[in-house]
Amino acid sequence: MITRIREVRRAKKFTLHDVASRCDPPTTPQTIGRLETGTRTVSVGWLNRIARALGVEAGDLVHLPDREDVPVVATIGPDGAHAPRRDAVSVPPQPGPGTVAVTIASGIGDYRSGDELWCERLDPASYGRAMNRDLLVSRPGGRFLFGRLINREADRLHILPLGAGQRQIVVTNPAWAAMAVRLIRAL
Repeated sequence: MITRIREVRRAKKFTLHDVASRCDPPTTPQTIGRLETGTRTVSVGWLNRIARALGVEAGDLVHLPDREDVPVVATIGPDGAHAPRRDAVSVPPQPGPGTVAVTIASGIGDYRSGDELWCERLDPASYGRAMNRDLLVSRPGGRFLFGRLINREADRLHILPLGAGQRQIVVTNPAWAAMAVRLIRAL
């Protein structure tokens, strides 16, 4: 079986050690290297373990005849566009557990009409991770508030709605909140 473990690992910017330590149970970087190069046979169990460690689907780690890869043909940096140093493929985004989506119907702040945001649901103990990030907060009666989390005091979240001239809103004990983690935009 021809695998794409190395291409996906490099696309995710993980080292062999990163993948090995993220496996459950952890393994050695040498084992991951052997599985990448085909020196060791890759079982379905290994594919699933490595896929979880990389945050992708197991199918993303093998060459499928009915799916076309998206090759990376250039890298853009401060000095312009250049050919990549080695062959690479783009890894399609996969939603994580608890991912919710928000669609943008009208441009506001950094977002344009037609954008889609993937948000990671957070439990109250994790709200601090969203500091200075955009956050969707549930409100009573099926309403929501969306804006930048600018402060957190115990059970109160200080949210600055997007758009010019907006004032902060304090939300106490929201049932749940979700932090924006991926912007999907058609050009």
